[in-house]
Amino acid sequence: MTETFASLHVRDLPGVFTARRLGRELAGGLGLERQDQIRVATALSEISRSTLTAGQAAAVVYGVDEGSLVITVTVDGEPPADGIAAAARLMDTVAVSENLIRMAKRRPPNAQPPDKRALSEQLAALLPESTLDELRRNNQDLITALEDVRQQKEQLEAVNAELAETNRGVLALYGELSDELEQTNRGVVALYRELDEKSEELRMASESKDRFWANVSHELRTPLNSIIGLTRLLAEPDGGLDSEQLYQVGLIRNSTTTLLTLVNDLLDVAKAGSGRFVIEPAEVSLRTLLATLRGLVRPMAEGKPVDVVVSADGAPDTVLTDEMALTAILRNLLSNAVKYTDTGEVRLTVHSLGDLLEIRVSDTGTGIPAGQLERVFEEFYQVPGSRRGGTGLGLPYARRLAGLLGGQLTLSSEAGRGTTAVLTLPHGIPAVGTVVLADDDEAFRKVLAAMLSGIADRVIEAADGAEALAAVDTDSVDLVLADLGMPGVDGKALLERLPTAIPAIVVTGRDEPVPPRAGALLHKDELTRERLAFAIRRVMRGPR
Repeated sequence: MTETFASLHVRDLPGVFTARRLGRELAGGLGLERQDQIRVATALSEISRSTLTAGQAAAVVYGVDEGSLVITVTVDGEPPADGIAAAARLMDTVAVSENLIRMAKRRPPNAQPPDKRALSEQLAALLPESTLDELRRNNQDLITALEDVRQQKEQLEAVNAELAETNRGVLALYGELSDELEQTNRGVVALYRELDEKSEELRMASESKDRFWANVSHELRTPLNSIIGLTRLLAEPDGGLDSEQLYQVGLIRNSTTTLLTLVNDLLDVAKAGSGRFVIEPAEVSLRTLLATLRGLVRPMAEGKPVDVVVSADGAPDTVLTDEMALTAILRNLLSNAVKYTDTGEVRLTVHSLGDLLEIRVSDTGTGIPAGQLERVFEEFYQVPGSRRGGTGLGLPYARRLAGLLGGQLTLSSEAGRGTTAVLTLPHGIPAVGTVVLADDDEAFRKVLAAMLSGIADRVIEAADGAEALAAVDTDSVDLVLADLGMPGVDGKALLERLPTAIPAIVVTGRDEPVPPRAGALLHKDELTRERLAFAIRRVMRGPR
């Protein structure tokens, strides 16, 4: 509800000044800021002036509702458009209904309630002033507004100066940081250059070590085998040696056999470390392999109160792995267990855990202190105070072989209470969803597709890298098998453009190293279903 404080008829220029003054005084009495007071007065002035210019008169009513100053202007004829447009820029709301113009200006939310009686008396006491007085007042308002603008300009100049100073500081800091970064980059480049040189030196040293071990092993094994053969001849019944001489020949044969074992261990470790140990996967009869191990290990415990148990209970019929590598790992673990067990038991057990095969070798021997469990996998390292022969190469060699088979070898032990070695290997034929075969040889693609029967749910053939990439873009692909030599987009370009989330295996007739993007490389002339399945299983399981 709007409460009226005053009303005024505007018929001439003094009436315009009076309307302006009443509007400003009412705005001031209602607690509006000085700038808003001037806006209200100016809006009334523009409306009234435009009305007079159009040759019309206006009735102005000043009022207040709950939260706003409300002014209504009733015009004799058509409301002036230019005056309404000017008022709309100055007031919060301007509404026009036929010849009625309603304008409103919101009061400050924290303004004190006005003394309505005093305000009504104040407005009633106002008399029309002369044009000169009103002009003087308008000039004073303008001067005040200009002073406010000047102060704002000075504040803006101060802020701009402060910002310019800040920018200079930022530029200086940026220059310092750029210099430091450039120096750091030079240092990093120099460090990488030094690392490359060290890597090349290490590579050459590794190659020299491998050549050394190979040459030494070859040169030593020949005379050692000869010595062992000669001692066997001397130990024959008709060799003419007495008991003391036979004993001494036996010592020579045992020492030579120990030295030959050392040489063989050195050569095996060198081959595994340099990557020259070639995995030959096949479907291995695990029960037969365990039976063979049982026969090999039991003689090692002769003369000791130690039971050697190699149990095949729970073992699967076959396992896809390299028979020689698996045999070497288990023989090493069993011989170590027998060597460090004086009484009690050495037991090998097998458990299938889904797609994993777990083989445990437990003993009741001397055990390994907790701080030495990882150190025993270092080459030539042996636990202090527990030397019982050997080279300290067996466990490092066994762990490397386990890694080549896609598995892990770990130890748990307690000094004086025995040791348990756990070999974990992937088990079973792998299963994969959609496989893309990229090869320009259609006949070989058919061979690969046949090998993938029972492994892949779906096979997509592609004659080149472009078709393979198109298949990857349109289908959900789980694995890519790619040849290197293809027309157009070849195998290397395909691997570079292949999404990193999709594993890839190279199947090629070229003699090349494994490309960085590929998980494995298989040669066409040596390809078998077992080798393909073994490679797929390793690639799909990822690094372990």
